[in-house]
Amino acid sequence: MTAGHERTTPALLAYRFATSALAPVARLVLLARARTGKEDLARLSERFGRASRKRPPGELVWIHGASIGECISALPLIDKLLEFFGRSVLVTSGTVTSAKLMQQRLPERALHQYVPIDGPSAVAKFLDHWRPDAALFVDSELWPNLLLSARERGVRLALINARMSARAFAGWRRAPRTARRVLGCFETCLAQDETTAARLASLGASDVRVCGNLKADARPEPPDLARLAALEHAIAGRPILLAASTHPGEDETILPAHDALRVRYPALLTIIAPRHPARGTEIVMLCGSRSALRRSDGCLPRAETAVYVADTIGELPLLYRLATFAFIGGSLVRHGGQNPLEAARLERAVMVGPHTENFSDVYEAILAAQGAGRVRCCAEIVANADRWLANAGEAQVAGAAAANAAAALGGALEKTRIVVEAMLAHASA
Repeated sequence: MTAGHERTTPALLAYRFATSALAPVARLVLLARARTGKEDLARLSERFGRASRKRPPGELVWIHGASIGECISALPLIDKLLEFFGRSVLVTSGTVTSAKLMQQRLPERALHQYVPIDGPSAVAKFLDHWRPDAALFVDSELWPNLLLSARERGVRLALINARMSARAFAGWRRAPRTARRVLGCFETCLAQDETTAARLASLGASDVRVCGNLKADARPEPPDLARLAALEHAIAGRPILLAASTHPGEDETILPAHDALRVRYPALLTIIAPRHPARGTEIVMLCGSRSALRRSDGCLPRAETAVYVADTIGELPLLYRLATFAFIGGSLVRHGGQNPLEAARLERAVMVGPHTENFSDVYEAILAAQGAGRVRCCAEIVANADRWLANAGEAQVAGAAAANAAAALGGALEKTRIVVEAMLAHASA
């Protein structure tokens, strides 16, 4: 079935009509989001398909990732793709934080734009300008108009580092014809794990392969040595409870755990790095009478600081180097868990809540290697943290085991590169 016929699916026709009709409303919504810092007002035109950069000459590979995690996981692949002379890479994402990080970390011949809203007009403007030769969608964000329009124009499409949660799978199963048409846009789907591969295949995706997780092959980002030294000097050897990538509802558990641990470790410093830095003010309010400082204010921890809120972008690698272990957020609430590989690669022991379905294979490997780290409540966080705070050697052994487990999960980068290069060779043939 051709891409043109795919548009005749009733659900997709309804979606196309709705996204077209709601375009004026989308503009108002984005303007409102820009006023709260959730959109980049200076680059808002990009969200409507109007490019702010010229298309570079030659072959252009377009890579789309929803936010920071997806974009970071693609960085090693971008480096590999740029080894081909005359090729450029366009990276799109939808969040302000990911855009700022990409501006800092993208190599030469790679540029960033905000992904257009999934309305027919914005999508058409975007594709008219950029004319990509191939497009790689990272992880799980699928925009029907964008995919179908790109396919109609002959853009070769692949879904890479694919992950599909049980919740997303259940949603797509309620619209099987739509799922088959949308996933049919991809000529290949490279899944992180067997579970995702089975879900994609059952929904109608073709050429589904298991390649592993790209982030397992990423090298740890070297720290800013001056910032690291400043933090280490300010902390002055205090014991640390690090809670990374926390979500709403988790800080309310971490803070009582901090209180309980302070009874035994009076000098304890708890560092909370929220998944969304905009929550910094909210977390400070949750601290109540606890002495708290925000990193975004330019403050370093003081001797009396109990809670340090690291509400900044791209500093997790720095924070992991300060602690011997880290609690990974999105796991005490039903989000599915954030990716633990960055902490594990830095030989930091991993502590995590019960909800880890987003990276189930990764967590199973790391926790099995550590022999500890699964927690379900405040009391278990306290017990596990106490164990590792009291015995730094045990924490280091667990961290080394986590690093070995993460290394064993590698190999996705080369597998993905081979598949993508074959696809690009066909595109230029």
